[in-house]
Amino acid sequence: MAKKAAFDALFVKSKVREYIKGKECNTSGDLIDGPALNNVIIDVLDKAIARAKANNRKTVQEKDL
Repeated sequence: MAKKAAFDALFVKSKVREYIKGKECNTSGDLIDGPALNNVIIDVLDKAIARAKANNRKTVQEKDL
């Protein structure tokens, strides 16, 4: 039985696998089921949110990335 992730993933697992496979590589289960990739996404989003707020905006835009 596969273990369930203790977090809500902010990415589509099948799309990540598909992208990596398209680059002729394999995907490790811990990349997809572990928190590391999710934490990277959260970090990027938190920085974008901080930038938007620093510019007195509530809307996070592409330029904030």
